[in-house]
Amino acid sequence: MEILGIDIGGSGIKGALVNAETGEMLTERFRIPTPKSKKPQAMAKVVAQIVEHFNYNGPVGCGFPSIVKNGVCMSPGNLHKSWVGVNIDELFTEATGQEFTVLNDADAAGYASMNYGVGKGKNGLVIMITIGTGLGSGAFFNGVLIPNFELGQIPYKKHKKIESWAAASAKDREDLNFEKWGKRFNKFLNFVELIVCPDFIIVGGGTSKNWDEFSHLIKIETPVVKAELMNHAGIIGAAVACLREQHHGHLTKG
Repeated sequence: MEILGIDIGGSGIKGALVNAETGEMLTERFRIPTPKSKKPQAMAKVVAQIVEHFNYNGPVGCGFPSIVKNGVCMSPGNLHKSWVGVNIDELFTEATGQEFTVLNDADAAGYASMNYGVGKGKNGLVIMITIGTGLGSGAFFNGVLIPNFELGQIPYKKHKKIESWAAASAKDREDLNFEKWGKRFNKFLNFVELIVCPDFIIVGGGTSKNWDEFSHLIKIETPVVKAELMNHAGIIGAAVACLREQHHGHLTKG
């Protein structure tokens, strides 16, 4: 089944058509920068542009960079504070005329890895970390999604949350080289290991394409691997999650 997957990030909103059975991307990724205001209406307009670009009619899967509970945004993440309490499913459905299944973006990326990537067949606690504007995290236990596992929100020193110190946005903002930033990312992984003691960690998101620049700085006991789907995982996973929602009415790995 061909489904439009959309991945919303702090810097860009991306979409592509996906074969939701095989996880194969059927088109090139189409990207529009995230509106500067990062407010609901402005972002809904961009989502509508992406749907129009593909001339698409049907269910849409969408990864969203914050806590999503039953389609409602529970925290602003790195977006505008007016997102809190917004029913994202309804907002995007209204803007596009298509039915939306919205879930946390790292959960979506995790779906892709657990179904078609390095996480396939992995049991125990598997954590997906996406490095972008923030640090997204998705958790799967014996293949089943535990939604909204927001490890990037851990407070750290003077920062409200560790992602504002260790995400790719901090690397860019402070003009850090991979050596300096990689040590920060390793510190974050130390906390992840200490708090949830995972069996396996998968690293994705935009920065994962530079894996060779910083992977030697990761010094934790838990096995850490690169997500081979990298930046496309959010789009693919959103489409897969949408297909499962259509079939089962709930987001679990079948």
